[in-house]
Amino acid sequence: MKKTVLILAFLLLTITKSNAQVVGLDVGDIAPEIDLPDTKGNNVALTSFRGSLVLIDFWASWCGPCIKEQPLLKKLNTTYPDKLSIYSVSMDTKKPLWTGAIAKGKLTWTQVSDLQYWKSPAALDYMLQSVPLNFLIDKNGIILAKNIHGKALEDMVNGLLTK
Repeated sequence: MKKTVLILAFLLLTITKSNAQVVGLDVGDIAPEIDLPDTKGNNVALTSFRGSLVLIDFWASWCGPCIKEQPLLKKLNTTYPDKLSIYSVSMDTKKPLWTGAIAKGKLTWTQVSDLQYWKSPAALDYMLQSVPLNFLIDKNGIILAKNIHGKALEDMVNGLLTK
């Protein structure tokens, strides 16, 4: 009888552990925390946006494809100001280049960076190898999609927010 109880307890623990939510980078995982300074030096935590759909957008001022995607981000930001938050993480190393690109592009959403480029804890936690890179996370911080751009991004956001 003891052996049966131990086996059942082991199976229960295994099943419970395998269904636990994990912090990671796969769809269905909880997105790792990011807590970096904005352009004014105030830290902004990713978790402060819980409760709304969030697009984590890794970009840089020198990245052509990143700049090309900004009109779509502006459109989404304007269309869903109370339902979608954009949390942009810059890989720039020089503040004037970073803030200049924000001003030039008229990017009004949250912009953060520690100006450490690939050594940034956010870049390491998100295994960043190139930009642009993005993650769409739900109101609970769970990754819904990653590296989704253009029409696919627009369609997914529209589908999620026009239910």
